[in-house]
This record gives sequence, structure tokens and C-alpha cells, in this order.
Amino acid sequence: MIKLLIIITEGDFLSQSEQNRKQIKIVTLSELNRRAEDTDKFIATSEKQYAEKITAAAESIAQCHKQKPLVLLSGPSGSGKTTTAYRIADCLIAKGIKSVVISMDDYFVPGVIPPDENGRVDLEAPARVDCELLKKDLRTLASGGEVQLPKFDFTDNSRRQGNKIRCDGNTVVIIEGIHALNPEVTGKMHDSATFIYVSVRTRIADEKGELLHPSKIRLIRRLSRDKLFRGRDYHRTIEQFPSVQRGESLYIMPYKHLADFDIDTFFPYELSVYRSVLAKLCDNDFEECIRQVNRYSELPKFLSMIDAVSPDAVPENSLIKEFIG
Repeated sequence: MIKLLIIITEGDFLSQSEQNRKQIKIVTLSELNRRAEDTDKFIATSEKQYAEKITAAAESIAQCHKQKPLVLLSGPSGSGKTTTAYRIADCLIAKGIKSVVISMDDYFVPGVIPPDENGRVDLEAPARVDCELLKKDLRTLASGGEVQLPKFDFTDNSRRQGNKIRCDGNTVVIIEGIHALNPEVTGKMHDSATFIYVSVRTRIADEKGELLHPSKIRLIRRLSRDKLFRGRDYHRTIEQFPSVQRGESLYIMPYKHLADFDIDTFFPYELSVYRSVLAKLCDNDFEECIRQVNRYSELPKFLSMIDAVSPDAVPENSLIKEFIG
């Protein structure tokens, strides 16, 4: 049951405090198509909305960076964690604060990936992370000590030594990963870290009021990224998605309430871009590809109803580039 409905129109950008009070944010396909008529303005306004959220987070981090030199940034797959982490780092650097971004993937345990309760590989499990080493390094950094970072090699599932870093009083270390807010993985770090949760929060409505859930927008992002950069066909990405959602429910969602900042990484123009990208990738047979999995049959319908925007129009520093290159 929908208790709160908010239609977002051009210029209706919510403050951070207002966003935290809103439960559901919805934008209509007709509004998106109207705004796409002026592509440059549509993209610029969408990017400005995201940039303002990044600036707000960076300003808060900067105000307390000597007491809290760490940032723990979490979010589900396809939420734009990596780009958000680096954009926050760029803002801090512009303020004269050194910033280092660390991927929690580098703390993966070498060897076999743990299975789930059905014996299948569990790519989302916290057990993939060397929690004791990570907690030790975070405590060392928080106290001003130096750590030798690990570097995980996905080609042979091994781990080697990476760079050495230290929080020297004017350095912020941003750790991004799906388990960043889980105290069992990172320890109880609220006294030393700012917690940030990022995800797609906005829903898209068609003319009948049917909604495209934010998780489906993240799936569309994954379909593009996996095909372009990870050599996966659409069927494999779709087949894996229920397992991804299971991991989100078990390992990510229970801790998002701990976040100091909640950033909606939805871009109003992004569905228009994915229509162009996905149609090209699958030789205009995307609809048939998706229909073979009934669970996601609404994806081609929404994509067919959105006006296309060329990927060439996406700014080079946009979060969308994380998924389209």
C-alpha cells in the first residue's frame, strides 16, 4: 500500500532533510519525455541535483574530518557507490583535504567463495570479507596510524600488498562496499566515521500509475554494465539478480538506518540513455530477451515508452558513465 505519493517535476529538488522524511518519490514517464525535448537542460538539471547531494555530504564530512577521518559508504549493487565515493573525494580535495578511496573488495578473502543455504555460490556474503583485517586497519587509521592496504586480484582470486596510507589529520579515507555499514564487518565506527547509504530511491510511473521499482532501475544499470564491461549476456545477469536481491535483504538493508546521509542516485534522464544503449547492445531484440523471464517483463514496456537520449550527451564525470562507459 502506498502511503505517500510525491510527483517530482522539473525544479522540484528536495533538500537532504526533506528527502529523509519522504518515503516514496515518483516521477512520471510523461514528465521525463517532456523534459527530454530539451536534452541539454534535462541532463544539466539532473546532474546538478546529484552534485548538490554530493556537495552537502562533503561539507558535512569536512566539518568533522579531524574527529571522523573515515567515511563508510554502502549501497546495493548498481547504486553507484564507486562514482559517489570518488565524487565526494573530489569535493574534499577541492576544500584542501586529502582523500583516499578504498574498495572493500580488496579485503576479500582469497580462495573459495562461501555457499548460501542452498549450496550455491553466495557473492554477497559478508564472509567474503576478511573482517578482522578490515576492522584492525580501520581502527589503526582512525587513531592516526599507517596501514598497508591489501589489493585483491580477481583474475586468480588472490590477494597481494597494495599502497600504504595514513590519516594524518588532514586526510579522509573513504571505504566503499556493500557491507560498509555492517558493524560485524567494519566494527563499531560511529565515533570515527561518517556513514553514507546510496541507492536508487525514485520510482517511475506509466500513464496507468504502474511503477518501475528502483531495484529494476538498478537491474537495467547492471544489464548495461555487465554486457559492456564484464562479458556477461543478459540472461546471466537476469538469472543472478534474485540472488543479488536476496543478499541485499539479508546483508545491506538491515543496516541502512545507521547512515548519516542517504543519497538517492537516480538520474531523471538515465532511462532514456539506457534505451539507446540496450537497444544497440542486443540488436533491438531486448524486449524478446527480457520476456523470457516473466519476473522482469515490465522492463521492455517502460523502455519502449521512454524517449531515447544519446549516450554521447552524458557528461564524462557522470555517475551514468559507471554503467555505459
